[in-house]
Amino acid sequence: MKRAVVLGALLALAVPGAAFAHASIEGTYPKYRQELRRAPAEVEINFDQRVDAVPDTLRVYDARGRIVSYGVHTHRGGHVVAADLRHLRKGAYTVRWRALSGDGHVISGVFTFGVRVPAPEPLQAYGASGPTRAEDVVRWLYFVSLALLIGGLGFRLLILPRSVPRRLERRFYWVTGIGVVGALEIGIVAFLLRAEDALRLPFGEFLYGDLSPFANGTRFGAAFIAMTLGFALVAAMLFLTWLVERRALLWAAFVLALALASGLSLSGHSAVDRGSSKWSELADWVHLSAATLWAGGVLMLVVVFLTERELGRRAFLGFSRLAPVLIALLLAAGVYLSVLRLPQLSDLWTASYGRILLVKLSLVALALAWGGAHHFLVRPRLERAGSGVARSLVGESAVAISILLVAAVLVNSSPPAPVQEPTQAVNATTR
Repeated sequence: MKRAVVLGALLALAVPGAAFAHASIEGTYPKYRQELRRAPAEVEINFDQRVDAVPDTLRVYDARGRIVSYGVHTHRGGHVVAADLRHLRKGAYTVRWRALSGDGHVISGVFTFGVRVPAPEPLQAYGASGPTRAEDVVRWLYFVSLALLIGGLGFRLLILPRSVPRRLERRFYWVTGIGVVGALEIGIVAFLLRAEDALRLPFGEFLYGDLSPFANGTRFGAAFIAMTLGFALVAAMLFLTWLVERRALLWAAFVLALALASGLSLSGHSAVDRGSSKWSELADWVHLSAATLWAGGVLMLVVVFLTERELGRRAFLGFSRLAPVLIALLLAAGVYLSVLRLPQLSDLWTASYGRILLVKLSLVALALAWGGAHHFLVRPRLERAGSGVARSLVGESAVAISILLVAAVLVNSSPPAPVQEPTQAVNATTR
């Protein structure tokens, strides 16, 4: 039976895949996100095989959503689909296309170009929807995965002794393994959701959509590729550490995971919004790193307490010295980013971004109070008895996870635009 399965797999690999492949784009005019000095007379899409035109095969929209294309036609034996354009003014334009591939699947895509202006990213193309509640949940799960991975690694290397009981070591690998698998799988889901929102396609057609403009032409896509490949390497390092028990590999996985977290900072608000700089990107990365180390550390502390109570007491004392440093970094970076993204104090209660930030600040204040109670009330009594500590840590963990949830919603929200002061007219009679 096993031989038959292997033989079938080899035969499937031997069959030329091109015979079953759907059409792919070989080139477009204008090119993806190209800025043209002169308005083009038509838009062309060149496919690697013949395609058939379907309703709404090729449409070009201006920034206001008006259709500026007409006369869709094919040439070169159906390999090229083109549409004529009315005289285009200076501005950004969105191209949305659909075609019937030779394998019977409807393939679709979107790209942008600009006439004497920079072209927007496909995620900001006309008709692209904003972040959805599903994306908020997926981003939250992604943050939780990072907390399990980065916080778990940091806790194992910085807090726990070099040698721990085998039962606890096994649970550590479970926690960090779930974290790295979540970072890989949930990251893929997040990328697909953003691309689907921009393509405006039902899921059945989205499966055959052209995602190359998102993967190659956006900060989001570049970060997705780098983080996916990087976290695959982190997973390999964790597996090798489990096999050969080399602590150096854990350190390498920890450093790489922290570095990969910067992909979110390099592709988010801190990198693309007005007023962004290298300092804002650095502050965002510090904020995220400190949050994941703290939240994941609290979760690992619960695991240690539930596994080895005596070791949990010592780990509690060690983490109580690290936590204030992490919280100080989290607060300092968060305050800097809040001042940068909220031009006016009133934005805290008038803008949706500010109101979400207030909820996050309230949860952070609760977490600080909880951590303070642990430091000043629980820690002095820990030498005598540890009863109730695990339950209290579970409560603090719930607050930490809630903060990550609000942070996910906050990341997907747009900060308010700075208010420009009106130009004051000069009264010539006063001169």
